[in-house]
Amino acid sequence: MDNQKILILDFGGQYNQLIARRVREHNVYCEVKPYDLSLEEIRRFDPIGIIFTGGPNSVYAAGSPHPDPGVFELGLPILGICYGCQLLAQELGGLVTAAQADSAREYGKTRTFFDTGCELFQGLPEESVTWMSHGDYMARVPEGFSLCARSEACPTVGICDEGRGFYGVQFHPEVNHTEYGRQMLRNFLYEICRATGDWTMSDYRREAVESLRAKIGDGKVLLGLSGGVDSSVAAALLSEAVGSQLTCVFVDHGLMRKDEGDQVEAAFANRELNFVRVNAGPRFLEKLAGVTEPERKRKIIGEEFIRVFEAEARKIGRVDYLVQGTIYPDVIESGKGDAAVIKSHHNVGGLPDYVDFKEIVEPLRMLFKDEVRALGRELELPEELVMRQPFPGPGLGIRIIGEVTEEKLAILREADAIFRQEVAKAGLEGSMSQYFAALTNMRSVGVMGDGRSYDYAVALRSVVTSDFMTADWTRIPYEVLDAASNRIVNEVRGVNRVLYDITSKPPATVEFE
Repeated sequence: MDNQKILILDFGGQYNQLIARRVREHNVYCEVKPYDLSLEEIRRFDPIGIIFTGGPNSVYAAGSPHPDPGVFELGLPILGICYGCQLLAQELGGLVTAAQADSAREYGKTRTFFDTGCELFQGLPEESVTWMSHGDYMARVPEGFSLCARSEACPTVGICDEGRGFYGVQFHPEVNHTEYGRQMLRNFLYEICRATGDWTMSDYRREAVESLRAKIGDGKVLLGLSGGVDSSVAAALLSEAVGSQLTCVFVDHGLMRKDEGDQVEAAFANRELNFVRVNAGPRFLEKLAGVTEPERKRKIIGEEFIRVFEAEARKIGRVDYLVQGTIYPDVIESGKGDAAVIKSHHNVGGLPDYVDFKEIVEPLRMLFKDEVRALGRELELPEELVMRQPFPGPGLGIRIIGEVTEEKLAILREADAIFRQEVAKAGLEGSMSQYFAALTNMRSVGVMGDGRSYDYAVALRSVVTSDFMTADWTRIPYEVLDAASNRIVNEVRGVNRVLYDITSKPPATVEFE
């Protein structure tokens, strides 16, 4: 890759991928790599600057993560965020300790004061709000460093050695709660690292196509096509790269929304793709029988997808590569390195140990959802496909709490269809990033037709988000919720209660399981 690059060294913080999003928003390419990346690998990556992320550890604790000390001798600008800031101080001769007073521990929105003569803060107000999350304190800053930001509780919120291009901030500029965080990151990229903003989605498309052609050569390729934006964009990209060498297999696993299998088939009927539909509902339900634990369900569904793909590949003949529409949030949530597993995605953490393909290819693996949509437009996909509501690979299997059965699937399909119809009727689709119904495992007493009922509760969920790393619940008008609730309890047999989920991500995830 000829583009300028920023290297983000990952020390285990919760916002690390958000840093990458913010960098890319400024048209600068970046990648997140493990903190212990060797100097040789860093030089090979050839960044114009380095960002140290936050992390849960204390820099002075035994076993806490530290980079190769030679990173400070590379002559590259470095920005340390939270743990990364304290690491910068500790490694270069300062002193970091546990905060001695509760007032020195800062969490949440904090009034902060800046030295706007510092390049990191130039052009910004001298006072604004930042988002803090630290319990340690820089008791002594390294020789050659100046203080460039403070709060009422902490005099060492920001440090800099502008001669060497080293900057550290205790707060998180990557989160929206830090009022001028995007501008601070832009200053680091453009004023300090001298970025030119040479990375665009057209670059990604060109380089991805070239890379796929080089990797695949004259090999045969099978792509698991769900009809969602991720797999559709992956299909368009592979079609451009290898043309007729690509076969797209749509596995209808019996866990789709109402009429969705037919809709997906219709959407791709007139495209220049080798399209195969496999109706595999019975085999998936047989594997899921009696299973209630969410991670087991995901892994079972993930493995069964692979087995169906393998069976289809044998029918086609020699198939070398399996392509999946995996995107960056899938990778992050499925865990990597020391990161915690939030939930296994069927196409990442749900893969079986053995796969009967030469290699699995994931051309969107480094992209966030909004970047995938931008690539889809670059590939001239129709807007209805680019903006299609996300639907998880495991489908309704993770929107049914507990065991998945035909009865529960029938209930959920109808309830979900009604909710979507009422949202559409109100003209709200464009204001929601994802919305759906889920079937809880709770049954409760109700009164229907002068008689006692003991039926399921359906939960409705809607979120607003740009990248699906974080999400806020949607403030749907009461009238819309009322209409959906009335229709569901009256039209869907087996449901006597409707709930609305008002939990953001975090602490919840978008899906229920």
